[in-house]
Amino acid sequence: MTASARASSVSASEVVERLDQFAYWTDECITVPVLNIRVGLNPIIGLVPGWGDAVGAIVSCYVPYQAYRAGAPISLIFAMLAIIVIEAVVGTIPVVGDLVDAAVKSNKINVRMLKDHLGV
Repeated sequence: MTASARASSVSASEVVERLDQFAYWTDECITVPVLNIRVGLNPIIGLVPGWGDAVGAIVSCYVPYQAYRAGAPISLIFAMLAIIVIEAVVGTIPVVGDLVDAAVKSNKINVRMLKDHLGV
C-alpha cells in the first residue's frame, strides 16, 4: 500500500488531534502534588513489576501505527519505535527506570515528530 493510499483514509488534523489526546493521557494527565510535575498513565502502569513496562510499550505503539496510517515514512516510524523500545528497556531498571518513565514523555515526543513531518 502506498503512502498516499494510506493517508487518504484519515486527515492529518484528525490524526494529530487524536494523538495529542492520547499523549496527554499517557504522558501528563496527573499532576503530582508538592513536586508540581505531570505524569500520565504510562509511568504509573510501568510501576507494576515484570509486565508494566511491556504493557506501556505496547500501548505506546498506537502512535507509530497512526503515523503509518497517516502516510509517515518508514524511517520516522522506526525512529518512533526506537524511542518506545529504549524507554521500555530503561524502564525495567528499578527506581531509576521509574524516574525516567516519568520524565521522558515518549508519546509526546513521537507526536511532536509526526507533527513536524506533517507540517502541523
